[in-house]
Amino acid sequence: MPGAVADRAVAASVTAWLSLLLSAPLHAQGLPPLVQADGRLGSGWRVAGLPQQKPPLTQYTAVQIDGRAALRIEARGSYGNFVHEPPAGSKAPPRLRWTWRVDQPNAQADLRSKAGDDAAARVCVSFDHSIDRVPFVERQLLRLARSRTGEALPAATLCYQWDQGLAPGTMLDNAYSRRVRIVVLRGQGAAAGTWYSESRDVAADFLRAFGDEATEVPAVSAVIVGGDADNTGATSVAHVADLQAADR
Repeated sequence: MPGAVADRAVAASVTAWLSLLLSAPLHAQGLPPLVQADGRLGSGWRVAGLPQQKPPLTQYTAVQIDGRAALRIEARGSYGNFVHEPPAGSKAPPRLRWTWRVDQPNAQADLRSKAGDDAAARVCVSFDHSIDRVPFVERQLLRLARSRTGEALPAATLCYQWDQGLAPGTMLDNAYSRRVRIVVLRGQGAAAGTWYSESRDVAADFLRAFGDEATEVPAVSAVIVGGDADNTGATSVAHVADLQAADR
């Protein structure tokens, strides 16, 4: 029937348009702002904790500080992330840029140990890394974790972090899982309450961190801003502003 044919044609057009939208690269689409022009937390971001989490959630609020609209991260024995999930298949941005400051560092944090695995501030990118490229034992642990939590836990996450005890440039595995690899950007020698600007080549950093498993950069599944103090039970306060994906 002509009507049915027309309906199918419209449906096919809508499907094609949605497929094009969902495959748009992150660097073309950009990142939604952490803080909206009206002073509220950015739309397109959400606060996320762990399944059945016992510690309180880290507090994320929109503030004005030094004339900047910033995301305030206050951790008090808490855990939680501020998460943006781009459309499926989004390519990694050539660069990520942001500014940040730590006003109250966590003196007990030590990324080399589980007991000290906390950070006043971090910016992370999770990738749709193939589980087939994960070493066998870690692959089984990841499958078990996905099954128990019901979450599509990423196989590769790169985190830029602030740590008072480690030298900038230090790269290490997360104390709990090699599925998270860390680049320390600030810490030793960084002044409290001072803004620092960052600009990172995401692809180069991913390949440096996960080069033992990958020769190409997978699609991005999430961009994460966070801070936590659940392992140390301490308190930290930090701010992140002007986070953006850039072409160069």
